[in-house]
Amino acid sequence: DVSNKEVSPRLAIASGKVLFPESVFKILSEQQFSGKKGSILQTAIIAGIQAVKKTSELIPLCHQINLTKVHIDIEPANNELLVCCTVKCTEKTGVEMEALTGVSVAALTIYDMCKALSQDIVISDIQLEKKTGGKNDFER
Repeated sequence: DVSNKEVSPRLAIASGKVLFPESVFKILSEQQFSGKKGSILQTAIIAGIQAVKKTSELIPLCHQINLTKVHIDIEPANNELLVCCTVKCTEKTGVEMEALTGVSVAALTIYDMCKALSQDIVISDIQLEKKTGGKNDFER
């Protein structure tokens, strides 16, 4: 029940990693992260955005909220892709679950698009990095 809460600007940032065997990451880099199904990064970004918008359908008891911003960034690093999702709204409840869902589904999409190269891909460290608005702010 969020009926007694105040409407306020809310922000959440979540992150995660997709770790690859060195040989697989080298192949992906050489192919500019494009595979048989198309652009791995762009597909993962779109999937993550779609997931953010469907969080209330996926996570029991999550409120449906009007989002004002969804941004997913995926950056290559040392044999890994770093996924970051930023979500904003002006509501009575926060967007932490939306940001975490966006990262999770983007990472799963990367796995799906790369699994033909190797099943030794690890999704890890999905976590909330920052949350503002509501009673408490948080920053890792």
